[in-house]
Amino acid sequence: MAIRVAKAPADERKLSFWHKLYIPPILSGLSYTLRKLFQKKFTVQYPEEPIELGPEFRGRPVLVEENGRERCVACGLCARVCPPFAIHMQAAETDDPKERYPAVFEINMLRCIYCGLCEEVCPEEAIVMSPEYDFVFSSREEAVYTKERLLVPKERLEPRLKWLAKMRNPQFGKYYRFRVTNNIHSVKAREMVRQGQETA
Repeated sequence: MAIRVAKAPADERKLSFWHKLYIPPILSGLSYTLRKLFQKKFTVQYPEEPIELGPEFRGRPVLVEENGRERCVACGLCARVCPPFAIHMQAAETDDPKERYPAVFEINMLRCIYCGLCEEVCPEEAIVMSPEYDFVFSSREEAVYTKERLLVPKERLEPRLKWLAKMRNPQFGKYYRFRVTNNIHSVKAREMVRQGQETA
């Protein structure tokens, strides 16, 4: 039985003598190492030194607290989109203009994979990824964050909210003017219109 050996394609790159020795790539790698060896070190002595993270970092998800209560309207999109089913919520009705609020809102931090999909689908920007990343649990029950533990004042989340606004619409204010009155289907937009009318 004859064994057929595949021929190299006609357009295959031919290696020179130096390339076959692999000396140039090795020297290139060593030169990079030597250059970095004498540069200023940027190692952080964690946990003694806290790490400062930018607004683009996706830490644990939190609920935005605005005017003493949650922004959430209990639409359930975050719970539906969550890949590991880490979010559990139950809606209740209220006489407020937003009509619904989450009576129960829980996130199991042992299941959460910090993908940020809950933040992306939320129409009210009520759930965002915070810069918090350092937390420890001594039991599984402690890892289930209730609504009270998830609520964070809006002022502490301003950097993330501004970053989200910029990333979701990078051309805002450059090529066209967007009027909030053209899109008032959400509670957040209606609140912005009301505030604008009060200041006018």
